[in-house]
Amino acid sequence: MSVATKLTTLDRTIEAGTRRLLELQDTDGWWVGELESNATMVAEHLYWLHVLGLRDRATDRKLANDLLARRRDDGTWSNWWDGPPDLSTTIESYVALKMAGFDAGDETRAFIRREGGVPSARVFTKCFLALLDAWPWQDIPTVPVELILLPPSAPLSVYNFACWARQTVVPLSVVQALRPVRPAGADLSEIGAQHGATSPPANPTALRRRAIATAEQWVRDRQEADGSWGGIQPPWVWSILMLAALGRDFDDPCLRRAVEGWSGFLVEEGDRLRPEACQSPVWDTALAVLALHACGTPADHPQLVKAGEWLLAEEVTVAGDWAVRRPGLAPGGWAFEFDNDIYPDVDDSAVVCLALRELGLGEEAVQRGLAWVAGMQSEDGGWGAFDADNTSTWLYKLPFCDFGAVIDPPSEDVSAHALEALAGDAAYENVVRRGLHYLLGSQRRDGSWWGRWGVNHLYGTAAALPALEACGVPHGHPAFERATAWLDSVQEPDGGFGEDIRSYHEPAWHGRGVATASQTAWALVAYVAAGHGKGGTARRAAEFLCATQLDNGDWEERHYTGAGFPTDFMIRYHLYRLHFPLLALGRFRQALT
Repeated sequence: MSVATKLTTLDRTIEAGTRRLLELQDTDGWWVGELESNATMVAEHLYWLHVLGLRDRATDRKLANDLLARRRDDGTWSNWWDGPPDLSTTIESYVALKMAGFDAGDETRAFIRREGGVPSARVFTKCFLALLDAWPWQDIPTVPVELILLPPSAPLSVYNFACWARQTVVPLSVVQALRPVRPAGADLSEIGAQHGATSPPANPTALRRRAIATAEQWVRDRQEADGSWGGIQPPWVWSILMLAALGRDFDDPCLRRAVEGWSGFLVEEGDRLRPEACQSPVWDTALAVLALHACGTPADHPQLVKAGEWLLAEEVTVAGDWAVRRPGLAPGGWAFEFDNDIYPDVDDSAVVCLALRELGLGEEAVQRGLAWVAGMQSEDGGWGAFDADNTSTWLYKLPFCDFGAVIDPPSEDVSAHALEALAGDAAYENVVRRGLHYLLGSQRRDGSWWGRWGVNHLYGTAAALPALEACGVPHGHPAFERATAWLDSVQEPDGGFGEDIRSYHEPAWHGRGVATASQTAWALVAYVAAGHGKGGTARRAAEFLCATQLDNGDWEERHYTGAGFPTDFMIRYHLYRLHFPLLALGRFRQALT
């Protein structure tokens, strides 16, 4: 194949992908793909509808259909597509199906029993079952509601938890104190459930009454415009359940907005229904802008201008929980979701700043965003996603904290995006110097970087190398050479790259797995940033992407390549399969010229 033919194939691929991505833009200027997670979101939706008395047969059936469609061939459920069975996820799915009038089958029951049944489930699963009168509240590890009364400087303050954890812990602590029960009407004793075993709570002391009232107000103060809390499922659901446990009804505007807001998070697919755990319009839109511009779409293209204007309108201008640790820092930046002013994040803020600068829009907002990002730098030079110096690792020793990430320490990928945005601005020279020291020091022995919010070392490496390049690290630097050597060692024979989610716990899977469009694109982005865009490995990665593109300009990707809580809560971003390949191919084409 001649060079001219290769470029023509590349051009055709980019043109088709660009056309497809532009077609998916909303008329208001934003992009958003479904943020797909796992069966617990579906099961728990049925649970809280039951507790509030909002169930109906049609909804039950559609939720059950989605659960059945997600069941593995062996009768179990996993936390991601093609993943291993998970006990708690299987229990929650089994219970929801039984409530909806469906029997999951003997294989499911056998698995649950073999793995220890409900007594072996995680804390959150037991809390939901306690609501359904299938497990005793008093036998679940608790977070004392009085925690809300401690000042932020206390050793065990709610602000030691990550923002997503504290938003969940506060309302859940109220529910645990009140011990509400609404029987599900299904006998679950065959999987180790205990019915009718909850003891009523003791009469509350004056201190507990004050704590409950304080917690309720804390929750109310943090409700977002769309009715959610943080735009994410766990705190949203437990805040709804807290209000219901306190006896609030639909005359309460806070509860009414919370319940009505869920309609915007429901995905109906034929006779299936599922809620999204979160939505990602700001993230998707900023990435789409970067991808399209890299592919040659001019900055003054009407659709890019509209996207930039929409992003500018989403700027966060008020202080949130982050200000507890950074009280003197002026607000700025962007959040992940449509309506989330209380919890902006460093990752979105950095990437939006990069996108707006490529469009030549909103420099004043960009400057506010960069100042906020710089101010959120942690003591070690890195950045967490939502908070600074959120590093209380001892929280994992609490019996309650048996699921997912409960803190938000600095991570390589977030830090890299922050550095890429801040690099080259003289005002942040010291910030960049400290951040670069952190990033170089966090490179793994094999040459890769760990990925907190994407799977996994491929994602971390794809974030790190453009940051190093932006910071002026020369292409021949050992960090670049070690990283590209690692990428060379894990490239698949067909040119693609993939990394299994098991890589978070099993080193043998680092950079290994079924090749996907998004992960191959990450590797290609890394090659280009390292100055290896004209090399054979980069070319083979590009050829893989060109060869696997669908006729409509999209790519197929069923594997989950996004991470919420590594291995515990994984995410399939439905647009990752499109804007990352375009970003990579656009930059690759630029490198060839």
